[in-house]
Amino acid sequence: MTTSTSAHWRSIAIVGPYQSGKSTLLESLLFVTGAISRKGAVEDGNSVADGTAEARARQMGVEVNAAFAEYQGVQLSFLDCPGSIEFAQETWNALIGVDAAIVVCEPEATRALTVAPLLKFLDDWQIPHGLFINKMDRASTPLKEVLAALQSISSRPLALRQFPIGQGDRLSGFIDLVSEQAWQYHVGGPPDPIVLPEIYRSDEQAARAELLEVLAEFDDHLLEELVEEIEPPEAEIRSDLKRDLEDDLIVPVFCGVALRDFGVRPLLAALLSEVPEAACSARHRGIAAIGGPPVAQVLKTFYSPQSGKLSLVRIWRGVLADGAQINGARLAGLYRLCGQQQTALAAAGPGEIVALGRLEGIKTGDTLALGLQETPLARCAPLTPVFALAIFPEKRADEVKFSAAVAKLLEEDPSLSWEQNSSTREVVLWGQGEIHLQVALDRLRRKYNLPMQSRPPQVPYRETIRRAWSSHGRYKHQTGGHGQFGDVYLDIRPLARGEGFQFAETIVGGAVPRQYIPGVETGVREALERGPLGYPVVDVAVTLTNGSYHTVDSSEQAFKQAARIAMHEGLPRCEPVLLEPIVELDVSVPVEFTARALRLLSGKRGQILHYQGDGERRDWDCINAFLPLAQMNEFAVELRSLSLGVGCFAWRPAHLQEVPEKLAERLLART
Repeated sequence: MTTSTSAHWRSIAIVGPYQSGKSTLLESLLFVTGAISRKGAVEDGNSVADGTAEARARQMGVEVNAAFAEYQGVQLSFLDCPGSIEFAQETWNALIGVDAAIVVCEPEATRALTVAPLLKFLDDWQIPHGLFINKMDRASTPLKEVLAALQSISSRPLALRQFPIGQGDRLSGFIDLVSEQAWQYHVGGPPDPIVLPEIYRSDEQAARAELLEVLAEFDDHLLEELVEEIEPPEAEIRSDLKRDLEDDLIVPVFCGVALRDFGVRPLLAALLSEVPEAACSARHRGIAAIGGPPVAQVLKTFYSPQSGKLSLVRIWRGVLADGAQINGARLAGLYRLCGQQQTALAAAGPGEIVALGRLEGIKTGDTLALGLQETPLARCAPLTPVFALAIFPEKRADEVKFSAAVAKLLEEDPSLSWEQNSSTREVVLWGQGEIHLQVALDRLRRKYNLPMQSRPPQVPYRETIRRAWSSHGRYKHQTGGHGQFGDVYLDIRPLARGEGFQFAETIVGGAVPRQYIPGVETGVREALERGPLGYPVVDVAVTLTNGSYHTVDSSEQAFKQAARIAMHEGLPRCEPVLLEPIVELDVSVPVEFTARALRLLSGKRGQILHYQGDGERRDWDCINAFLPLAQMNEFAVELRSLSLGVGCFAWRPAHLQEVPEKLAERLLART
């Protein structure tokens, strides 16, 4: 059994903000390498990266797509990752399994912030990465300004590799800053070498000097050459570029127009010559690349009505063969993916990203090992959900298959979660945004024939009381045989917020026999399930102070009914008030959006506790605030809107708080 060595494999993630052109770049890479004979387009719904109905309907990536190409003797595994922040979990899970990432961005300084979350994740995980500034034929901002904006959000120094010839719709070629060779673009073909235009010589020299200065920060020998004004050999520069990228010290920057294949070939050349080999990436992850049993990690889980469960995995070490036992499960198929196409394989080796069939019990992020137990590899934690919808099947008969279908949906996307809310009696689906949840509902319909309806979830309001009251309840019911009799006096009083419910009794002289007191408490609890405003009552203390009984007709059930009567009589006289759940937020935004985020919180009835600089990111602020749960869905949408899609927050339940009087009146008028 043979498979390509790890030196012949490169796994590359293509990431970027929504509409940056990353799927178009993948299409161009596959076309230039000969993996596809004809380029598709996102707009036409026939690109490799947008193979699912949900992606085509929205003309955007909604899940990780794998593709394969071979170029100049090197095997390339590409992972095209969603650009929308609502599908970030897909991207994070995929990135931990690649040798390097290409971050696609637009040539506008004002849009640089949109790649900030990607760069932070890549830096935190020390994943080698480069930038591809796409759509250079539409650039309206000088390249120098774009680079300065990108540098401001990168913790690694940028190393510009190409200097464009022309700008905007006059873009005609580029100058390689390593070889100083100028090239002229041709639509549909490779660029031709040309003489470096004199008009660009001074700018090219300045850009090249900056590139060498960046490399000299990590190479003392190169620094000495620059100080002594010795021209470094081209081979030394390329060696530094490869080593520094491998160690995640620099971020090389390329330019082009993916739609026209401009800049794609030099990018490919760099991927082949500078991206770390699979064995090197394994060492960076703490895996001995040579020797030992196979080790792999699940990057994505798919469920297909035709082929069942597929696990997309990165093989870090060893060879996996179809039919092998791994993690106690037998491989039922091993496939190479290119979009929606599957090619069966007999075996796959280190560096490859392949799909394994029907690994039951295996989830995204799991470490797979053959033989000895391996230490689990680091995995991405599920993102905190920030948006919710109440969902229910269109057909009541579909309720029986709902749980199984949703369980598979959550396996495919760990950033989804669901709950059966006991207060509102709703099934609530949680995710990263409205589009994220609508895609999930579309999958339930398409894959499992489970059409669902959705609506905003009900807010689990509560009510409490402001004043104390003494109430009397008597239950007397006479029948042909034994009757029913219970008689209680209850003191009802408010408790401090968060103290819940307390029950006590001060019965003396046997006014209420001991065996009937549990029935009184049960009746009180049942009465608190729905108060006079229509919601569960909290933060209330009830004391049984007196009562009477009948030696024949009294029973625990009769005293329970008497307690319910007393509570229903007394609670309306205790000045009931409506309470709403409040959550505590930690909001992260770039400093330029802090003022707008503060105004947004205030406009949503939020209470700002404090804000300060984000300790993990330069030029970002972290705002700590309370916000009504009822406002959280809208807040999530509007925060992203005002912050170029990069503002984010984590939340946790905080406490209950009185609803403002006028708002409470409107809410109660609807019930």
